[in-house]
Amino acid sequence: MVRISAIFIAACMVLIAGSIGFVVYLRFGFTGAESALVGLGSLTALAVYNTIAARKRDRLESSNQLANLARGSGDLARQLAELGRRLSTVEGKVDTVIDRALATAQPLAAEIEELSTLVKQLADSVAAHDAVLQNPVPQNPAFPDEHAGERPRPMGIYEAPAAAIPETPFAAVAAPIAAAPPPLERKIPAFAGIEGDAIIAMIRQAITSNAIELYLQPIVTLPQRKVRYYEALSRFKTESGAIVAAADFLPYVEAAALMPKLDNLSSLRCVQVVRRLLLKNRDVGLFCNLSGAALTDASFPKFLEFMDANRAIAPHLVFEFTQSAVRGMGPIENESLAALAERGYRFAVDNLTDLRLEPRELNQRGFRFVKAPAALLFNRTSAASTDIHPEDLSDLLGRFGIDLVAEHIESESMVVDLLDYDVRFGQGFLFSPPRPVRAEALQGLAGDTAAPVTATPVPGAGGPPVATPATGGIAQLIRAGMRRN
Repeated sequence: MVRISAIFIAACMVLIAGSIGFVVYLRFGFTGAESALVGLGSLTALAVYNTIAARKRDRLESSNQLANLARGSGDLARQLAELGRRLSTVEGKVDTVIDRALATAQPLAAEIEELSTLVKQLADSVAAHDAVLQNPVPQNPAFPDEHAGERPRPMGIYEAPAAAIPETPFAAVAAPIAAAPPPLERKIPAFAGIEGDAIIAMIRQAITSNAIELYLQPIVTLPQRKVRYYEALSRFKTESGAIVAAADFLPYVEAAALMPKLDNLSSLRCVQVVRRLLLKNRDVGLFCNLSGAALTDASFPKFLEFMDANRAIAPHLVFEFTQSAVRGMGPIENESLAALAERGYRFAVDNLTDLRLEPRELNQRGFRFVKAPAALLFNRTSAASTDIHPEDLSDLLGRFGIDLVAEHIESESMVVDLLDYDVRFGQGFLFSPPRPVRAEALQGLAGDTAAPVTATPVPGAGGPPVATPATGGIAQLIRAGMRRN
C-alpha cells in the first residue's frame, strides 16, 4: 500500500512538472529547452517538499508510539508494585499463621513426648517387676561372695585386673550379689594379715616414690574393633609381688586423704603416655581417671598450670569422673571443670549405677563421653534405672555431642546385642585386659624417638589388625612389663 501511494505521488509530481513546462512553453513563449528546465526544476522542488513532509509525518508517528509505550510501561510498573505489595501482605499473614500454629502446637508436642516417655518407663518398670515376681533369681554359687567386693564402687574408678574377673556366663555375673562389707573391712588377699595403718603407710610410700604402676586397656570402635582410645588404670604392687586393683586400695587412699597426690601422679603419667602415643598415631587418645577431690585440693592451681602448659595434647586427653563424683560436684568443682574445659580438655562419666543423665547439662560442662556397663544397658542388674530406655541412650547422648562407651564387655554375644543399641565404642576383657607400662619407660618418654608402625591384632578382639608401634612404642612397653611381671 505504501509503495502504490509513493508511485501515485511520483506520477502526480511528474504530471504537474510537465504541465508547468508546457504552460510556460505555450503561454510565455519559452523555448523547448527552457520549458524542459522549468519542468525539471518544478519536479525537483516537489520531490524535496514530499520528502520533508514524509519525514515530519514519520517523526510525529514515532513520537506518538514512544508516548504510548511510556504510558504502558508506567501502567505495568504500577501493576507490579501493587502485586508486590499484595504478596508481601500475604507472606506476612502466612508467617503470622505459622507462628501461631507453632506456638500452639509446641507445648502440646512437648507434653505428648513427655507423656510417651513416662508411659514407656512405666511399661518397662511394670514388666521388670512382673518378671522379678514371677521368676525370682536365686543366689548363684558360681559367683562367690568374695568377688562381690570387686564390683565397681563410687570411688572405684579403675578396672580390676584380669585375675579378679571370674570366667562365668554373663547371666551368672548379672545375678544378685551379696552386700559388700565396708571398704576398709573387706578381706583382700593381698592385704591379708596387715593392719589398716600399715596398708595406708605402704600406699603412701608407693605414691611418694612413684611406685604406683600404670596399666592401659584399649577402647575400640564397634563393630570394626579398631583401637581409638586407651584408659589409664592404676595398680598397687605389694612387697610380696601381688597386684592390687584400684578398686581395692582406693578406700585406703581416701581414708589417708591421698587422692589428690595420686591424681597428680596419674595425670603426669597420662600426659607422658599421650605424648608417646601421638608420635605413633594422631587419632588415638587416652582416658585419665580423676577424683572430685582433685578439683578442690589446694594443689589444683599447680595442676591447672601443668595442664595449661600441655594444652597442645588437650584434644587427645579425656579426664574421667565417676557418676557419684559428678553428682556431688559443687560450685568449686564446677569452676575447676570450667577452667580445664577452657583449655580444651574433655571429660567422661563412668561407673554408672543408673541411667538418670542430663545430656544437655553434661554437654555444657564439657563432658563428651559416658561409659556405661554393658549389663546396665541390657537392664540385667538390679541397679538399672528406667529413666530412659537403654536402646535410646546412645541416640539421646549423640544429640548433645556425647559418645556412649560400653564397658565390661566379656563375650561376643554382648557385642552383637550392643550393635542394636547403636553403641560406637566398647571396652572389656573380650578385646584386651589391662596391661602394664614400665615405670622406667615412662621416665624416659621425652627422649624416645618415633618407630615404624606395623599391623598387629588387638589381643582377644578377633577383629581386623590395628596399627601399633613396632619398636619402642606403648604396645612394646606393655609387653615388656608383662614379661617382667
